[in-house]
Amino acid sequence: FIAAPAAATMLSDFGADVIKIEPPGQGDPQRLLSFVPPSPQAHANYGWHLANRNKRGMVINLKSPATTEVLQRLVEWADVVITNFPHGTREKLHLGYEEVSGWNPKVVYADLTGFGDAGADARLPGFDLTAFWSRSGLLASTRDAGAAPTVPVWGSGDYTTATAIYGAIVTGLYHRERTGRGISVGTSLLATGVWATGTLVAGALAGGTPFELHDRTAPVNALTNPYRTADGRWFMLAMGIAHWPALARAIGHPELIEDPRFADAENFTKHAAALTELLDTEFRSRPFSEWKDALDRERVTYGLIQTPEEAAQDPQLRANDIVVPLEGVSELDYTINSPVNVRGIPKVPAKRAPDLGEHNDEILAELGYSPAETARLRAQGAIPDTTEEKAA
Repeated sequence: FIAAPAAATMLSDFGADVIKIEPPGQGDPQRLLSFVPPSPQAHANYGWHLANRNKRGMVINLKSPATTEVLQRLVEWADVVITNFPHGTREKLHLGYEEVSGWNPKVVYADLTGFGDAGADARLPGFDLTAFWSRSGLLASTRDAGAAPTVPVWGSGDYTTATAIYGAIVTGLYHRERTGRGISVGTSLLATGVWATGTLVAGALAGGTPFELHDRTAPVNALTNPYRTADGRWFMLAMGIAHWPALARAIGHPELIEDPRFADAENFTKHAAALTELLDTEFRSRPFSEWKDALDRERVTYGLIQTPEEAAQDPQLRANDIVVPLEGVSELDYTINSPVNVRGIPKVPAKRAPDLGEHNDEILAELGYSPAETARLRAQGAIPDTTEEKAA
C-alpha cells in the first residue's frame, strides 16, 4: 500500500508529474489506513496525503478490456512506470514489463515485490510486517531477552523500502540518459529488510556466534543502553569505551576512571551488569533536564527517547525541513518531507493528495481523448461515471 506510492511521492517532490491510478469503488485501500487502529485517530487523512501528495489521480478499471488503450497511452507518455502488483497479477492487468516496454522502449519500469522475482515465494503478497520485519530476521532481533516479538510501527519498512525504489528509479533514469534505452528496476520488502538487518545477517553468513538478545540489566556494553531519569524520561546512551572518562565526569564520579573493573574492554564486559546498576542509580537521582546539561557539557552521545507526538514538535525537524507545510487539507497543516535532498534544488511545496478520480477528464484530454471518446470509455466501464465517482 505504501512503499511504491511513496517512491513516486519522492519523485513528485522534485517536480515529477505523477499520475496515481486507483481502482473503481473505494480506490486505493491506503485511503483507509489512517482510520484503522492502531493509527492515531484524527479527522484528516494524514497517511494518504503523506504518501500521495503532489500527484494527479485517475480511476480506471484495469480489468476492463477497454482500459488497455488508456493504459498504453499513459505508458507512452511516461518516463517511469511503477507497479506493486505481484507477479502474475501484473501480467493479467497488462502491467508486465514485456508488454509495457513494448509500448515504450525508453520507459524505466520499477516494481516492488514482497519476496523478490525468483524462488518459491516470488508470487506471494507481502506487507512490511511480514516480508520486511518478520522474514528478514529484524523483528526477532528487535526485542529484549525474554520478551515476545512485538508489532513494530507499521509502514516503517514501507517507507524505508520507498527510498530504495526511488534510488533504483533514478539509477534507471541515469542508465537511460547514458544509453537511450529503458530498463527494468526494482526491489523487494524482503531485500530491504535484510539490508536493514545487514550486520546480523552478514555475521550469520560468516558463521559468527550470535550474542543473546539484549538484556538491559546485563548488557554486553553498559555504555550502549537505555536509562531512566528521576522524572521518568528514558534516554539511549550510545558510547564506546574510549569515551568512558567523559561519562564518569558527567555523572560526578571521576574516580571511576581509575577503577580496575573498567580498565579495558574485557573488564568492561565482565562488569557490565555492575556498571549498569551503578548508572541506573545515578541517572534515577536527577531529572532529565539536569542530565542533559551534564551530558552535553562532556559531549556524551545520547538520545532522548521521544514519543511520536514529541518528535512532531521537535524544532530540529522544522529547522531542517523534515516537517514541512502542506497545502489544501482541512485540519492538517504539516506533513513529513522525503529524506533525500539535493542542495541548491528546492523541492516542490507539498500539496494535498488527489481526490478519487479527480483528474480523469483532464488527463484523458491530455492523452488525446475527445469528450465523446471519454463518454465511450465510461459506457464501456473503463472509467467510472460521475455519479459513481461522487458516491465513492
